[in-house]
Amino acid sequence: MKVMKFGGTSVGSVNSILTVKKIVESAQEPVIVVVSALGGVTDKLISTSKMAAAGDSAYEGEFRDIVYRHVEMVKEVIPAGEKQTLLQRQVGELLNELKDIFQGIYLIKDLSAKTSDTIVSYGERLSSIIIACLIKDARWFDSRSFIKTESKHTKHTLDKELTNQLIRKTFREIPQVSIVPGFISSDKFTGDVTNLGRGGSDYTAAIIAAELGADSLEIWTDVDGFMTADPRVISTAYTISELSYVEAMELCNFGAKVVYPPTIYPVCHKNIPILIKNTFNPQGEGTVIKQRLDHTNSKAIKGISSINDTSLITVQGLGMVGVIGVNYRIFKALAKSGISVFLVSQASSENSTSIGVRNADADLACAMLSGEFDKEIEMGEISPIQAEKNLATVAIVGENMKHTPGIAGKLFGTLGRNGINVIACAQGASETNISFVVDSKSLRKSLNVIHDSFFLSEYQVLNLFICGVGTVGGSLIEQIRLQQQRLKQENGLKLHVVGIADAERAMFSRAGFDLANFREELKEKGEPSTIETLRDEIIGMNIFNSVFVDCTASAGVASLYKALLEHNVSVVAANKIAASSSYEAYRELKQIARLRGVKFLFETNVGAGLPIINTINDLIHSGDKILKIEAVLSGTLNFIFNKISADIPFSRTIKMAQEERYSEPDPRIDLSGKDVVRKLVILAREAGYRLEQEDVEKNLFVPAEFFDGTLDEFWNHVPSLDADFEARRQVLESENKHWRFVAKLENGKASVGLEEVGVNHPFYGLEGSNNIILLTTERYKEYPMMIQGYGAGAGVTAAGVFADIMSIANV
Repeated sequence: MKVMKFGGTSVGSVNSILTVKKIVESAQEPVIVVVSALGGVTDKLISTSKMAAAGDSAYEGEFRDIVYRHVEMVKEVIPAGEKQTLLQRQVGELLNELKDIFQGIYLIKDLSAKTSDTIVSYGERLSSIIIACLIKDARWFDSRSFIKTESKHTKHTLDKELTNQLIRKTFREIPQVSIVPGFISSDKFTGDVTNLGRGGSDYTAAIIAAELGADSLEIWTDVDGFMTADPRVISTAYTISELSYVEAMELCNFGAKVVYPPTIYPVCHKNIPILIKNTFNPQGEGTVIKQRLDHTNSKAIKGISSINDTSLITVQGLGMVGVIGVNYRIFKALAKSGISVFLVSQASSENSTSIGVRNADADLACAMLSGEFDKEIEMGEISPIQAEKNLATVAIVGENMKHTPGIAGKLFGTLGRNGINVIACAQGASETNISFVVDSKSLRKSLNVIHDSFFLSEYQVLNLFICGVGTVGGSLIEQIRLQQQRLKQENGLKLHVVGIADAERAMFSRAGFDLANFREELKEKGEPSTIETLRDEIIGMNIFNSVFVDCTASAGVASLYKALLEHNVSVVAANKIAASSSYEAYRELKQIARLRGVKFLFETNVGAGLPIINTINDLIHSGDKILKIEAVLSGTLNFIFNKISADIPFSRTIKMAQEERYSEPDPRIDLSGKDVVRKLVILAREAGYRLEQEDVEKNLFVPAEFFDGTLDEFWNHVPSLDADFEARRQVLESENKHWRFVAKLENGKASVGLEEVGVNHPFYGLEGSNNIILLTTERYKEYPMMIQGYGAGAGVTAAGVFADIMSIANV
């Protein structure tokens, strides 16, 4: 024999009720079927009764909806004939009784708890007689006759002993199909209609299954079983195939609404497995809840649950230290008022005890505790009792946690790196549940980051905000698009672009964007954007594992880094402005990133995609010291001095560099050496030297007056330099030397300038727009370390940015 329970959604429509009929009639063994009210009817009964009590005549319209719903259901599922006529008469009698009750409430404008309990009972009474008539050879049993309660703390509590006696008596002989209305019961003394609380149909089924020794208890609902997390919040949540009774109980107590929490205990005691199944997907495997599981290949955490309805009340004061019985008094005072405490956190000093309660119970709890400790509060031994409201409680659950060291450390480290402040936490010695309290605004982010961090998700996710969609930004987005599928399949990494912005417009979406058509979408759907709106949108989304990618050269965008890092958004910058700004600003950004546990990466600031900054950091972190840096860091200038010849004058090489997109739109920025100065400053700082741009000695090769005036004036005047450069080039050629614009750092002194290098110099054969860097260190003193390769171009720069993003993912 087995017990099957069908929830409101399972009996909420014609199709679902007919599915219930198929499921029940396909059972080989005898079944006891417990049913809820038609979906939404219980809420409708409650709201209608409140309208009537308030003297609102509109309750009549609501009642007519209830009547129509049940009458039409009978017409749809029971074929016309004597059977339907008889059922319609039974349904009509119950609805007439309900109508009289509503009318009485409307007249006297009063709604007692007793009357309310009677009203809500009609939902299950109506649905159960419809299903009993529908299913072949089914027999209806009135649960009010054998589920008995008594009143405690204004709540209906099950009388287990009496109920079990009556269940055995009622089901001495079990028909093939028994139909029982769930949820409803009666008072053992008065016989008044009572109930087992919202979700009580599960409990009804469990009580019957436990007492009759059922082979299994099946809970049929509208989901495939217990999920690793709330799928409305986490799109990658999936069904858990099996749970222990303890794991299921922990998840139920913390907001997983698949099963009513009291359901588990009765069947757990009798070692009866619970199977959670989906009425709308009967072929699905569902979730099995049983005594013993094989934890060999099980993840440490089975699931995450939460309560977005938490108030934290803290009883604290030096007068509590060493005093016996304080916690006894706390829980005694709350128990007297029937207030349930779902979380307790106490400091080992005994200076404070924090308790988690529902927001609705917070004010009463504060009042009761203030009364209990009024003398201590008056004497200053205990602080006034106050509630911190609008919080959320999150629980990670899994019996295998007890076998896995470091779970708590990983949990709180992950939360911290994402800027989530833990207000209180609790863990029992069983190590099955770690619970913590956060601000309710951080709930979504907390759930996502935990689900992702503990590999409950199929993929690790990085949420990217990309600012700047020009040559570098556009190339980066295309590289990400082409690699997305491979990264998911081979590395378990999902790069999720949730924000894209250019100089004028921006668009944001948690769902992400189609990167193949992002330019069209940005043009059509993007909103006008400023630096302020960009900052507010990114911070306001409060999204987990977020990375801001700056592919601009904007000082305004660079000014956002501090606020973003402070809100635990990692920053990857191709933009050189922040890292080369004042030393104090640079150091502050680095410190914020370190303290917040996020990344501030700017490898492409120097050498595009070449691993220069990372190499310097690796040398220093391993105990080496940078003694000297010599480098050609401008791909544009190297291109110019490689192209200059008897046939190609100096002015033409500048134009060619612009046409090849090596130079800035205004090439004077490159010719001024400003870009190289910034790069040298960044390298010096990463090498451990305090250097400002003003400290760099500049030996320029273009007269200062060429940097004044308009760009057009520059193009008009620059050919005047060709003759001088050609004369010098001829001398250079006769000496078999090349020009190189070299950046140097030695003994803490920095300089940039045009140098002549001979055939034996490492810089002599540097081709095209390539960069080269020589690092002389304490370890590499006689033979400096050399890094060489493409140092300019959108593709390699984008690839370098991509590499920084991947390093954050730690793949």
